[in-house]
Amino acid sequence: MAITSSAKKAIGVAERRGVFNARRKKELKDSLKDMSKLIEAGNQKEAIALLPRVYKAIDKAAKRGVLKANTASRTKSRITKRIAGLGKK
Repeated sequence: MAITSSAKKAIGVAERRGVFNARRKKELKDSLKDMSKLIEAGNQKEAIALLPRVYKAIDKAAKRGVLKANTASRTKSRITKRIAGLGKK
């Protein structure tokens, strides 16, 4: 249990940040899942239309430390490759 006032404030800050981080992580997972469904269905046009939303979620997660920078970059690269591969089929 926190004793000092600064430790009590730190607990509140951590809880608040946890809520924001959970929200970012949920948005990231939802957008990646939606993208995967579109790619598996072979809908290249819809996947391209969804790409900005996915990039935004990835970038926000990386900016705030939910994802590491290289993980975010790798994820964006893999998604783009998968979408580009749809046109070759």
